[in-house]
Amino acid sequence: MIFGRTPALPTPEEALKGRATPEFEVPSLHTVLGNALLGPYPEGLEVADFALGCFWGAERKFWQTDGVWTTLVGYQGGYTENPAYEEVCSGLTGHAEAVRVVFDPTKVTYAELLKLFWESHDPTQGFRQGNDVGTQYRSAIYTHSPAQEAAATASRDAYQQVLTASGHGTITTALLPAEGRTFWPAEAHHQQYLDKNPDGYCGIGGTGVSCPIGVAKAGDGA
Repeated sequence: MIFGRTPALPTPEEALKGRATPEFEVPSLHTVLGNALLGPYPEGLEVADFALGCFWGAERKFWQTDGVWTTLVGYQGGYTENPAYEEVCSGLTGHAEAVRVVFDPTKVTYAELLKLFWESHDPTQGFRQGNDVGTQYRSAIYTHSPAQEAAATASRDAYQQVLTASGHGTITTALLPAEGRTFWPAEAHHQQYLDKNPDGYCGIGGTGVSCPIGVAKAGDGA
């Protein structure tokens, strides 16, 4: 939160300037899946970026999914270059806590990942997720292709219908292209945090409303 006020995204002028190089190294391998965290990734795999609250629990949702090759957590959608966790939590970088999902589209579709995304959090809460309050906890999808954008838009619209029918509010999820919104990997201790700390904090919780599967058929391939 900026200066203790109600959460609000900073302007580029307000945002911390960051640094040209990161202050930390990212581990080479995923502690659960055993695959590389950072690219380049094997041919045929695709990348999806999601923000759905605290990234510790969010990442675990995706690494437990068949067809996901690797996952990593980071910061996306803001202005500060090579941010640190404490800076992101200050609200002065503009970033959301995000999960990068590298997946095999022959084993799990982008539509299925979207379903997991929607059902794993409450996308109607704005700059918070449950008791976690701040712009870094906002809901967002950063798309890597026109097909992903079309799929994400279709799934959002379909999920809004079932949420409305169930008495929930309006989806506040930002749907934006990943291009121009760098994914900055987070510090080593945040990567696969709940594998290293099985009893650690997990703030992930959905609405209990099922998302229609297949709403994004036209965009399954990213």
